[in-house]
Amino acid sequence: MKIALIGYGKMGHMIEEIALNRGHEVVCRIDVDNQSDFESEAFQKADVAIEFTAPAVAFNNVQRAFAAGVKVVSGSTGWFAQHEDEVRRQCAEGGKTLFWASNFSVGVAIFGAVNRYLARIMNDFTQYVPSMEEVHHVHKLDHPSGTALTLAEQLIDEVDRVKETYTLPLINADGSIAETGKATNAKAPANALPIQSIRRGEVPGIHSITWNSEADSITITHDAHSRRGFALGAVIAAEYTAKHTGLLSMNDLFKWD
Repeated sequence: MKIALIGYGKMGHMIEEIALNRGHEVVCRIDVDNQSDFESEAFQKADVAIEFTAPAVAFNNVQRAFAAGVKVVSGSTGWFAQHEDEVRRQCAEGGKTLFWASNFSVGVAIFGAVNRYLARIMNDFTQYVPSMEEVHHVHKLDHPSGTALTLAEQLIDEVDRVKETYTLPLINADGSIAETGKATNAKAPANALPIQSIRRGEVPGIHSITWNSEADSITITHDAHSRRGFALGAVIAAEYTAKHTGLLSMNDLFKWD
């Protein structure tokens, strides 16, 4: 498989290493200093482009890849919800292909299946109140994380008494509270899932969901040891995307439900 990389930072380099080890060829590498390569012959020959950049540029990157006739796997978070309707239309009516996920880790996919299953059980045990915490490195721009929002959507789909998310003020690495305009002592509405975001050091990503009652609490956690699991999952997704079309997700890649 011929792969183009959009974004050639730490993640891009790791994806390249894994792709080469799995027998694939990297035919083009696009970063901030060579944007004209979207129009290059090398890029247009790619079977799939793997895109890991920033929320502000991700949608434009996807559009430029679509214009070149290249399928895209995107792991950039903080942009998809805003542009989902347009991308869905392009895939359904325009023959484009995008595999988007907030997190490509196989472990997170398994964690999501566990989250859904536990949420189904908890739908009948109203004494338990859910909450979520996500911890990431200080360089992460968006909060809550895309993974946290995906996990929240899974939970809300299964639990009748939870209707929405409630984003608590961000806690910075030094313990200070980010300026959000929201009171730090405010409580989430009774029908909302509170999400606490924490930024600390170089943490690749920790997501915990707790169900608390007066008698006890139950917590499930996924703790990423490195970004390597995300990179491997992105390459696996690219292998799947090369043989499929439309708007794709981890639910297509792993069918556990």
